[in-house]
Amino acid sequence: MARKSPTISQDELYSQPDEPVREERDDPRALDLDVEQESPFLRGQKRVSVRRGSLPRKTATRITWAAILAAVVLAGSVATAAAYHYGEHSWRFRVESSDDIEVAGLDNVTKSQVMEVMGGDIGRNIFFIPLADRQAQLEQIPWVESASVMRFVPNRVRVEIHERTPVAFARVGSKIELVDRAGTLMDLPAPGKRKFSFPVILGMSPGEPLSTRAPRMKIYNDLVSQLDSGGAHYSQELSEVDLSDPDDVKVLASDPNGEVLVHLGSSNYLDRYKIYKANLQQWRQQFDKIESVDLRYDHQIIVNPDLRGVPRQPVLSSKVTRAALSAGVKQTALVTHQTLSAKPLAAARTPARKPAKPLAKKTVARKNAPQSAAPQAAAPPQPSVPRTAKPSPEITKNQGPQ
Repeated sequence: MARKSPTISQDELYSQPDEPVREERDDPRALDLDVEQESPFLRGQKRVSVRRGSLPRKTATRITWAAILAAVVLAGSVATAAAYHYGEHSWRFRVESSDDIEVAGLDNVTKSQVMEVMGGDIGRNIFFIPLADRQAQLEQIPWVESASVMRFVPNRVRVEIHERTPVAFARVGSKIELVDRAGTLMDLPAPGKRKFSFPVILGMSPGEPLSTRAPRMKIYNDLVSQLDSGGAHYSQELSEVDLSDPDDVKVLASDPNGEVLVHLGSSNYLDRYKIYKANLQQWRQQFDKIESVDLRYDHQIIVNPDLRGVPRQPVLSSKVTRAALSAGVKQTALVTHQTLSAKPLAAARTPARKPAKPLAKKTVARKNAPQSAAPQAAAPPQPSVPRTAKPSPEITKNQGPQ
Protein backbone atom coordinates (compact mmCIF):
# COMPACT_ATOMS: atom_id res chain seq x y z
CA MET A 1 0.00 0.00 0.00
CA ALA A 2 1.38 3.21 -1.05
CA ARG A 3 2.18 5.73 1.87
CA LYS A 4 0.62 9.05 1.78
CA SER A 5 2.64 12.15 1.44
CA PRO A 6 4.50 13.06 4.58
CA THR A 7 3.51 16.63 4.18
CA ILE A 8 2.16 18.06 7.45
CA SER A 9 -0.10 21.02 7.43
CA GLN A 10 0.82 24.10 9.38
CA ASP A 11 -2.16 23.68 11.60
CA GLU A 12 -1.11 20.26 12.59
CA LEU A 13 2.43 21.38 13.16
CA TYR A 14 1.59 24.19 15.58
CA SER A 15 -1.52 22.70 17.05
CA GLN A 16 -1.41 21.76 20.64
CA PRO A 17 -2.96 18.67 21.97
CA ASP A 18 -6.26 19.07 23.77
CA GLU A 19 -5.31 16.98 26.70
CA PRO A 20 -2.55 19.15 28.14
CA VAL A 21 -4.75 22.15 27.91
CA ARG A 22 -7.43 20.37 29.76
CA GLU A 23 -4.98 19.31 32.42
CA GLU A 24 -3.82 22.89 32.86
CA ARG A 25 -7.36 24.03 33.49
CA ASP A 26 -7.83 21.28 35.93
CA ASP A 27 -4.89 22.55 37.96
CA PRO A 28 -6.29 23.76 41.25
CA ARG A 29 -3.87 26.71 41.44
CA ALA A 30 -5.08 28.01 38.13
CA LEU A 31 -8.65 27.68 39.25
CA ASP A 32 -8.01 29.67 42.36
CA LEU A 33 -6.41 32.43 40.36
CA ASP A 34 -9.36 32.66 38.10
CA VAL A 35 -11.72 32.81 41.05
CA GLU A 36 -9.68 35.59 42.59
CA GLN A 37 -9.83 37.64 39.44
CA GLU A 38 -13.50 37.20 39.07
CA SER A 39 -14.48 37.71 42.71
CA PRO A 40 -16.76 40.80 43.07
CA PHE A 41 -15.85 41.20 46.75
CA LEU A 42 -12.12 41.71 46.29
CA ARG A 43 -11.99 43.88 43.20
CA GLY A 44 -14.65 45.73 41.29
CA GLN A 45 -15.50 44.68 37.89
CA LYS A 46 -15.32 48.28 36.59
CA ARG A 47 -13.78 51.45 38.07
CA VAL A 48 -16.01 54.50 38.37
CA SER A 49 -14.25 57.80 37.59
CA VAL A 50 -14.60 60.61 40.22
CA ARG A 51 -14.67 64.26 39.24
CA ARG A 52 -12.50 66.41 41.54
CA GLY A 53 -12.99 70.15 42.32
CA SER A 54 -10.54 72.96 41.47
CA LEU A 55 -9.62 73.69 45.24
CA PRO A 56 -8.43 71.28 47.89
CA ARG A 57 -10.81 70.48 50.70
CA LYS A 58 -8.54 72.12 53.37
CA THR A 59 -8.38 75.39 51.48
CA ALA A 60 -12.13 75.43 50.99
CA THR A 61 -12.62 75.01 54.77
CA ARG A 62 -10.36 77.94 55.50
CA ILE A 63 -12.19 80.16 53.06
CA THR A 64 -15.49 79.26 54.68
CA TRP A 65 -14.28 80.20 58.16
CA ALA A 66 -12.77 83.44 56.89
CA ALA A 67 -16.07 84.39 55.35
CA ILE A 68 -17.88 83.68 58.60
CA LEU A 69 -15.37 85.77 60.57
CA ALA A 70 -15.66 88.67 58.13
CA ALA A 71 -19.41 88.58 58.51
CA VAL A 72 -19.12 88.70 62.30
CA VAL A 73 -16.66 91.61 62.18
CA LEU A 74 -18.87 93.50 59.79
CA ALA A 75 -21.88 92.98 62.03
CA GLY A 76 -19.89 94.14 65.07
CA SER A 77 -18.65 97.23 63.25
CA VAL A 78 -22.15 98.15 62.24
CA ALA A 79 -23.37 97.69 65.81
CA THR A 80 -20.45 99.75 67.19
CA ALA A 81 -21.08 102.55 64.74
CA ALA A 82 -24.73 102.59 65.66
CA ALA A 83 -23.91 102.68 69.40
CA TYR A 84 -21.35 105.46 68.88
CA HIS A 85 -23.84 107.52 66.94
CA TYR A 86 -26.41 107.01 69.65
CA GLY A 87 -23.97 107.87 72.45
CA GLU A 88 -22.80 110.97 70.59
CA HIS A 89 -26.21 112.48 69.98
CA SER A 90 -28.39 111.13 72.77
CA TRP A 91 -29.42 113.56 75.49
CA ARG A 92 -29.01 110.82 78.10
CA PHE A 93 -25.20 111.23 78.09
CA ARG A 94 -25.12 115.01 78.50
CA VAL A 95 -23.93 116.66 81.76
CA GLU A 96 -26.91 118.84 82.53
CA SER A 97 -25.75 120.82 85.61
CA SER A 98 -23.18 121.02 88.39
CA ASP A 99 -25.26 118.47 90.32
CA ASP A 100 -23.96 115.85 87.89
CA ILE A 101 -20.35 116.65 88.93
CA GLU A 102 -19.51 114.97 92.23
CA VAL A 103 -16.50 116.32 94.15
CA ALA A 104 -14.83 114.49 97.07
CA GLY A 105 -11.84 115.17 99.32
CA LEU A 106 -12.31 118.93 99.75
CA ASP A 107 -11.03 120.53 102.93
CA ASN A 108 -9.06 123.66 102.11
CA VAL A 109 -9.88 123.60 98.40
CA THR A 110 -13.26 125.16 97.69
CA LYS A 111 -15.81 123.73 95.29
CA SER A 112 -15.79 126.99 93.36
CA GLN A 113 -12.10 126.39 92.53
CA VAL A 114 -13.00 122.96 91.20
CA MET A 115 -15.94 124.29 89.20
CA GLU A 116 -13.70 126.89 87.57
CA VAL A 117 -12.02 123.90 85.93
CA MET A 118 -14.98 121.58 85.43
CA GLY A 119 -17.69 124.18 84.78
CA GLY A 120 -16.94 124.33 81.06
CA ASP A 121 -18.07 120.70 80.69
CA ILE A 122 -21.65 121.40 81.71
CA GLY A 123 -23.85 120.74 78.67
CA ARG A 124 -21.15 118.59 77.04
CA ASN A 125 -21.45 114.92 76.18
CA ILE A 126 -19.81 112.84 78.88
CA PHE A 127 -17.76 110.87 76.36
CA PHE A 128 -16.12 114.03 75.02
CA ILE A 129 -14.81 115.38 78.35
CA PRO A 130 -10.96 115.25 78.26
CA LEU A 131 -10.29 113.59 81.61
CA ALA A 132 -6.48 113.82 81.44
CA ASP A 133 -6.59 117.56 80.67
CA ARG A 134 -9.02 118.22 83.51
CA GLN A 135 -6.82 116.28 85.93
CA ALA A 136 -3.76 118.34 84.95
CA GLN A 137 -5.72 121.59 85.37
CA LEU A 138 -6.96 120.59 88.83
CA GLU A 139 -3.42 119.80 89.95
CA GLN A 140 -2.44 123.38 89.13
CA ILE A 141 -4.47 124.54 92.16
CA PRO A 142 -1.85 125.18 94.90
CA TRP A 143 -3.64 123.13 97.56
CA VAL A 144 -4.15 120.10 95.25
CA GLU A 145 -1.38 117.50 95.40
CA SER A 146 -3.14 115.01 93.10
CA ALA A 147 -6.55 114.66 91.46
CA SER A 148 -8.50 112.03 89.55
CA VAL A 149 -11.46 112.56 87.20
CA MET A 150 -13.77 109.67 86.29
CA ARG A 151 -16.89 109.38 84.12
CA PHE A 152 -19.89 107.26 85.05
CA VAL A 153 -22.58 106.38 82.51
CA PRO A 154 -24.96 107.88 81.71
CA ASN A 155 -24.04 111.47 82.67
CA ARG A 156 -22.10 111.67 85.96
CA VAL A 157 -18.54 112.88 86.56
CA ARG A 158 -16.66 112.23 89.81
CA VAL A 159 -13.68 114.30 90.94
CA GLU A 160 -11.46 113.14 93.82
CA ILE A 161 -9.01 115.63 95.37
CA HIS A 162 -5.99 114.78 97.53
CA GLU A 163 -4.79 117.94 99.27
CA ARG A 164 -1.29 118.90 100.33
CA THR A 165 -0.22 118.79 103.96
CA PRO A 166 1.25 122.09 105.23
CA VAL A 167 4.20 122.00 107.64
CA ALA A 168 4.89 125.71 108.24
CA PHE A 169 3.92 129.28 107.50
CA ALA A 170 6.12 131.21 105.09
CA ARG A 171 6.61 134.95 104.98
CA VAL A 172 6.96 135.85 101.31
CA GLY A 173 7.28 139.59 100.78
CA SER A 174 4.27 141.26 102.36
CA LYS A 175 2.24 138.06 102.51
CA ILE A 176 2.06 135.04 104.79
CA GLU A 177 1.29 131.70 103.20
CA LEU A 178 1.42 128.03 104.06
CA VAL A 179 4.10 125.74 102.67
CA ASP A 180 4.38 121.94 102.44
CA ARG A 181 7.45 119.72 102.82
CA ALA A 182 8.42 120.10 99.16
CA GLY A 183 8.23 123.92 99.21
CA THR A 184 4.89 124.47 97.46
CA LEU A 185 3.18 127.65 98.69
CA MET A 186 -0.53 127.67 99.50
CA ASP A 187 -2.99 130.38 100.41
CA LEU A 188 -4.22 130.66 103.97
CA PRO A 189 -7.60 129.02 104.63
CA ALA A 190 -10.71 131.12 105.02
CA PRO A 191 -10.86 133.01 108.35
CA GLY A 192 -12.21 130.85 111.12
CA LYS A 193 -12.14 127.65 109.05
CA ARG A 194 -9.00 125.99 110.38
CA LYS A 195 -6.03 126.81 112.60
CA PHE A 196 -2.46 125.54 112.39
CA SER A 197 0.37 125.60 114.93
CA PHE A 198 3.50 126.21 112.84
CA PRO A 199 6.44 128.60 113.00
CA VAL A 200 6.89 131.20 110.29
CA ILE A 201 9.75 130.58 107.86
CA LEU A 202 11.79 133.60 106.78
CA GLY A 203 14.17 133.82 103.85
CA MET A 204 11.80 133.14 100.94
CA SER A 205 11.40 135.79 98.29
CA PRO A 206 8.49 136.32 95.87
CA GLY A 207 8.88 134.81 92.42
CA GLU A 208 11.60 132.33 93.30
CA PRO A 209 11.18 128.89 91.69
CA LEU A 210 10.30 125.73 93.53
CA SER A 211 13.82 124.41 92.95
CA THR A 212 15.12 127.22 95.20
CA ARG A 213 12.61 126.70 98.00
CA ALA A 214 12.99 122.92 98.08
CA PRO A 215 16.55 122.92 99.58
CA ARG A 216 15.44 125.38 102.28
CA MET A 217 12.50 123.16 103.15
CA LYS A 218 14.86 120.20 103.42
CA ILE A 219 16.81 122.14 106.09
CA TYR A 220 13.57 123.01 107.88
CA ASN A 221 12.35 119.41 107.85
CA ASP A 222 15.67 118.28 109.32
CA LEU A 223 15.49 120.98 112.01
CA VAL A 224 11.96 120.04 113.11
CA SER A 225 12.75 116.33 112.99
CA GLN A 226 15.70 116.79 115.33
CA LEU A 227 13.94 119.13 117.74
CA ASP A 228 10.94 116.79 118.04
CA SER A 229 12.96 113.58 118.35
CA GLY A 230 12.61 111.72 121.61
CA GLY A 231 9.20 113.26 122.31
CA ALA A 232 10.60 116.67 123.27
CA HIS A 233 8.48 118.71 120.77
CA TYR A 234 10.78 121.71 121.00
CA SER A 235 9.50 122.91 117.61
CA GLN A 236 6.28 124.06 119.29
CA GLU A 237 8.32 126.74 121.11
CA LEU A 238 9.46 128.33 117.84
CA SER A 239 7.76 131.40 116.44
CA GLU A 240 10.10 131.95 113.49
CA VAL A 241 12.75 130.03 111.58
CA ASP A 242 15.14 132.09 109.47
CA LEU A 243 16.52 130.07 106.53
CA SER A 244 18.07 132.95 104.61
CA ASP A 245 21.55 131.61 105.43
CA PRO A 246 21.85 127.80 105.17
CA ASP A 247 25.03 127.89 107.27
CA ASP A 248 23.33 129.77 110.11
CA VAL A 249 19.80 128.61 110.88
CA LYS A 250 18.21 131.03 113.32
CA VAL A 251 15.09 130.32 115.38
CA LEU A 252 13.01 132.67 117.48
CA ALA A 253 12.20 130.74 120.66
CA SER A 254 9.33 131.92 122.84
CA ASP A 255 8.57 131.33 126.51
CA PRO A 256 6.56 133.19 129.16
CA ASN A 257 9.54 135.46 129.89
CA GLY A 258 10.08 136.63 126.32
CA GLU A 259 11.55 135.67 122.96
CA VAL A 260 15.17 134.93 122.13
CA LEU A 261 16.79 134.64 118.71
CA VAL A 262 18.99 131.53 118.79
CA HIS A 263 21.72 130.82 116.20
CA LEU A 264 21.92 127.05 115.66
CA GLY A 265 24.37 126.86 112.77
CA SER A 266 23.94 124.16 110.13
CA SER A 267 23.95 120.92 112.14
CA ASN A 268 23.46 119.39 115.60
CA TYR A 269 20.32 121.46 116.11
CA LEU A 270 19.01 119.39 119.01
CA ASP A 271 22.24 119.43 121.02
CA ARG A 272 22.66 123.18 120.64
CA TYR A 273 19.04 123.88 121.49
CA LYS A 274 19.38 121.78 124.65
CA ILE A 275 22.33 123.97 125.69
CA TYR A 276 20.11 127.00 125.22
CA LYS A 277 17.29 125.46 127.29
CA ALA A 278 19.63 124.35 130.08
CA ASN A 279 21.29 127.76 130.55
CA LEU A 280 18.55 130.26 129.67
CA GLN A 281 17.42 130.99 133.22
CA GLN A 282 20.99 131.45 134.45
CA TRP A 283 21.76 133.81 131.55
CA ARG A 284 18.73 135.90 132.37
CA GLN A 285 20.01 136.32 135.90
CA GLN A 286 23.43 137.42 134.66
CA PHE A 287 22.32 139.84 131.92
CA ASP A 288 19.75 142.58 131.98
CA LYS A 289 18.11 141.40 128.76
CA ILE A 290 18.60 138.39 126.50
CA GLU A 291 17.70 139.15 122.89
CA SER A 292 19.85 136.62 121.04
CA VAL A 293 22.30 133.81 121.67
CA ASP A 294 24.86 132.46 119.20
CA LEU A 295 25.56 128.75 119.67
CA ARG A 296 27.35 128.07 116.39
CA TYR A 297 30.84 127.79 117.84
CA ASP A 298 32.21 124.96 119.93
CA HIS A 299 33.08 125.85 123.54
CA GLN A 300 31.94 129.44 123.05
CA ILE A 301 28.57 131.16 123.52
CA ILE A 302 27.95 134.73 122.40
CA VAL A 303 25.11 136.55 124.12
CA ASN A 304 23.30 139.33 122.24
CA PRO A 305 25.35 139.17 119.01
CA ASP A 306 25.16 141.80 116.27
CA LEU A 307 21.75 141.66 114.54
CA ARG A 308 22.83 143.35 111.32
CA GLY A 309 22.58 140.02 109.49
CA VAL A 310 18.84 139.71 110.14
CA PRO A 311 16.97 140.59 106.91
CA ARG A 312 14.50 143.39 107.12
CA GLN A 313 10.96 142.28 106.32
CA PRO A 314 8.19 144.37 104.71
CA VAL A 315 5.47 145.57 107.04
CA LEU A 316 2.31 143.46 106.92
CA SER A 317 -1.03 145.09 106.25
CA SER A 318 -3.79 144.85 108.82
CA LYS A 319 -5.76 142.49 106.56
CA VAL A 320 -2.84 140.12 106.18
CA THR A 321 -2.13 140.28 109.91
CA ARG A 322 -5.73 139.38 110.81
CA ALA A 323 -5.74 136.49 108.35
CA ALA A 324 -2.42 135.21 109.72
CA LEU A 325 -3.60 135.37 113.32
CA SER A 326 -6.82 133.58 112.34
CA ALA A 327 -4.79 130.80 110.69
CA GLY A 328 -2.71 130.27 113.84
CA VAL A 329 0.40 132.43 113.35
CA LYS A 330 1.87 133.43 116.71
CA GLN A 331 1.69 137.12 117.43
CA THR A 332 5.38 137.20 118.31
CA ALA A 333 6.19 136.24 114.73
CA LEU A 334 4.31 139.31 113.51
CA VAL A 335 5.50 141.84 116.07
CA THR A 336 8.76 140.76 117.71
CA HIS A 337 10.56 140.16 114.43
CA GLN A 338 10.04 143.78 113.42
CA THR A 339 11.58 144.85 116.73
CA LEU A 340 14.62 142.63 116.23
CA SER A 341 15.18 143.50 112.60
CA ALA A 342 14.38 147.21 112.54
CA LYS A 343 15.03 149.00 115.81
CA PRO A 344 18.28 147.28 116.91
CA LEU A 345 19.61 147.49 113.37
CA ALA A 346 19.05 151.20 113.24
CA ALA A 347 20.70 151.61 116.63
CA ALA A 348 23.68 149.50 115.60
CA ARG A 349 24.28 151.40 112.39
CA THR A 350 23.86 154.91 113.82
CA PRO A 351 24.79 154.87 117.49
CA ALA A 352 23.37 157.78 119.43
CA ARG A 353 25.73 160.60 120.26
CA LYS A 354 25.72 162.10 123.72
CA PRO A 355 25.55 165.86 124.16
CA ALA A 356 28.84 167.70 124.64
CA LYS A 357 27.97 169.20 128.02
CA PRO A 358 27.13 165.95 129.82
CA LEU A 359 30.29 164.41 128.39
CA ALA A 360 32.40 167.23 129.92
CA LYS A 361 30.78 166.71 133.27
CA LYS A 362 31.41 163.00 133.05
CA THR A 363 35.04 163.60 132.19
CA VAL A 364 35.47 165.81 135.23
CA ALA A 365 33.87 163.25 137.39
CA ARG A 366 36.30 160.64 136.15
CA LYS A 367 39.25 162.90 136.94
CA ASN A 368 38.08 163.47 140.49
CA ALA A 369 37.25 159.84 140.99
CA PRO A 370 39.77 157.36 142.38
CA GLN A 371 41.99 155.69 139.85
CA SER A 372 40.65 152.27 140.72
CA ALA A 373 37.12 153.33 139.68
CA ALA A 374 38.01 154.27 136.10
CA PRO A 375 38.49 150.73 134.73
CA GLN A 376 35.22 149.65 136.34
CA ALA A 377 33.30 152.33 134.45
CA ALA A 378 35.07 151.72 131.15
CA ALA A 379 34.78 147.92 131.00
CA PRO A 380 31.54 146.05 131.72
CA PRO A 381 31.66 143.34 134.36
CA GLN A 382 32.51 139.90 133.05
CA PRO A 383 29.78 137.34 133.67
CA SER A 384 30.51 134.19 135.53
CA VAL A 385 30.73 130.99 133.53
CA PRO A 386 27.61 128.78 133.96
CA ARG A 387 28.26 125.41 135.51
CA THR A 388 27.30 122.46 133.35
CA ALA A 389 28.10 118.79 133.33
CA LYS A 390 30.35 119.21 130.28
CA PRO A 391 33.28 121.62 130.08
CA SER A 392 31.55 124.98 130.12
CA PRO A 393 31.95 127.12 126.99
CA GLU A 394 33.21 130.64 127.13
CA ILE A 395 30.41 133.22 127.33
CA THR A 396 30.96 136.51 125.61
CA LYS A 397 28.71 139.56 125.79
CA ASN A 398 28.65 141.38 122.50
CA GLN A 399 29.24 145.13 122.82
CA GLY A 400 27.85 146.02 119.42
CA PRO A 401 29.75 147.19 116.38
CA GLN A 402 33.06 148.91 116.95
